[in-house]
Amino acid sequence: MPNRTRSTIWRPLTTAATAALLATFLAPTTAHPAPRESRPVHSYENAVREAVWVDTGLDADRDGRPDRVAVDIVRPREAAAQGRKVPVIMDASPYYSCCGRGNESQKKTYDANGDVVRMPLFYDNYFVPRGYAVVGVDLAGTNRSDGCVDVGGRSDILSAKAVVDWLNGRATAYTTRTGTTRAKATWTNGRTGMIGKSWDGTIANGVAATGVKGLKTIVPISAISSWYDYYFQQGAPLYDSGPDWLSDYVNSPDARAKCAAVQQKLVDGAPRTGDWTPLWTERDYVKDARKVRASVFLVHGAQDLNVRMKHVGQWWDALAKNGVERKIWLARTGHVDPFDFRRAEWVKTLHRWFDHELLGYDNGIDREPMADIERAPDQWVTSPVWPPRGTAATTLRPAHGEQPGVGTLGLRKGRGTETFTDDPRRGETDWAARIDSATADKAGFVTGPLTRALRLSGSSKVTVTATPTTSTAHLSAVLVDLGPATIRDYAASGEGVTTLTDRDCWGASTTGDSACFLRTAADTTDVEHTVVSRGWADLGTHASAHQGGPLTPGKAYTITLDLAATDHVVPAGHRLALIVAGTDKDLIDPPSTRPTLTLDLSRTKARVPFVGGAAAFARATAGPPGASPTGHLDGVSGPSQRAGRIPGGGR
Repeated sequence: MPNRTRSTIWRPLTTAATAALLATFLAPTTAHPAPRESRPVHSYENAVREAVWVDTGLDADRDGRPDRVAVDIVRPREAAAQGRKVPVIMDASPYYSCCGRGNESQKKTYDANGDVVRMPLFYDNYFVPRGYAVVGVDLAGTNRSDGCVDVGGRSDILSAKAVVDWLNGRATAYTTRTGTTRAKATWTNGRTGMIGKSWDGTIANGVAATGVKGLKTIVPISAISSWYDYYFQQGAPLYDSGPDWLSDYVNSPDARAKCAAVQQKLVDGAPRTGDWTPLWTERDYVKDARKVRASVFLVHGAQDLNVRMKHVGQWWDALAKNGVERKIWLARTGHVDPFDFRRAEWVKTLHRWFDHELLGYDNGIDREPMADIERAPDQWVTSPVWPPRGTAATTLRPAHGEQPGVGTLGLRKGRGTETFTDDPRRGETDWAARIDSATADKAGFVTGPLTRALRLSGSSKVTVTATPTTSTAHLSAVLVDLGPATIRDYAASGEGVTTLTDRDCWGASTTGDSACFLRTAADTTDVEHTVVSRGWADLGTHASAHQGGPLTPGKAYTITLDLAATDHVVPAGHRLALIVAGTDKDLIDPPSTRPTLTLDLSRTKARVPFVGGAAAFARATAGPPGASPTGHLDGVSGPSQRAGRIPGGGR
């Protein structure tokens, strides 16, 4: 279990026993200074390429025999010949055959013997020459594996966990899918790091939450921490489908023929009411953060509208509470891999991270800042810890302004009411664009121009007391930075990145597996407002976030909406806005009715984490009120299509 009393975020790797063990495995026969970086001394072309099938102990497809998952391995031949055991970098994915991985949608390819020729992404090209094995696992029910996809449930997680167990001598594998010849992982020391984007990273989160021994680190990129929050937020539906659709999308043809029972369980266990069920409990990794033994290097896009930032805030906070060692990168992109938004620095940092966590090298990464944060396109800052010390939640109050329908936002409690009518044709970009005008579809509240910069860091909460006119109602709460900026165009098809036509190379290549990938660059746009954080809820969940119910028209209800984590600086001269409205077009589905809602301003508030707390907000808003602009404030155009229902397929 993690040491909860340490003040640092790292576990020590310099005990005498560890040093002796590493010396046995890693040091040459003559004395040299301790290594600080693994070098590409092994042949990638001559690497061992093999496949095994690991017994998961499950029979999800009900064919009368235990399910086996396919594990493709690329490892350095020289280390094996020398009897030197190597650590493992593992990516468990449902996408290796159906959809592909990375910006170029790469799929696995095989030779005539069934051994992998191309492993998607750069991990094998780069790390195998440096003394690592790279393992690509087909999740149960996909590609060459048995079983059924159950979208983050026992089959998904235990099929990947079984591979970690096999790498550590605790599970059984075979040389073929149906044969009886066993395969042993005698070539590894069992030290495993899991990595992956979206669903792949989600599996890493889930396996870490089992507490499996031998998993030393995970690198979840744009990953889910609780599957309920992928499909709903506080009862509000984020998509018009459930996990059964996603399972069918990635299941292999063989699995589709056998997995009708699993599909039906997904349908029955995930009703579109938005109520929490045992199915969601099974797929909630946050509740098991106390079991995590592995360190966590988390990467996410602050404008990810597929796997949304709520997953970051709740997972990060739970890991921190339980003393888990951690590091974070936050970009201004959408659902994008760091290889495509900060390539050179990403490869360098990931290399150092794995060297430290899996090889035990004292390379100094443990003494560097915890967080890297993108402030503007390709402009990064660091933070020693995240959220920064001195961050405190500050209560902001909406109030009436001088202009009807255009309210103020400050520290003093407001009085009276504001009213809006749900309009499913409008969303956050529409509301922000008309923040300085009274419109029927929103209630907006704005500070004056800031006299100094104000930094938000962490997760916010907005509590509203609202009276609906109908029996159903959905709510949205949005924080907006009002002011000119050049940002990554996260609403465009590349989600803040454009793909170029030339390539650069990261590692060694073979005829069948090139280490050269299309370069990328920031895709930017000039805006006059930027959405900072957002959250949604079904007002019917006012009594319980886990179960909704019908509303009584004319009755007031109080509910607190969780807003996504963020780290954003509102510059001096800009304004900060809070918007409360109904359906956020293309981000949540509308209710069955079209309610008008009346907000009680005296019982409505936002709790926003400012660096420096209430005093920082008071100083930043202490100047005389400036004249509010009039007219339309341009932002991103809105998602070019409804936020994807597939967490990471094809990117």
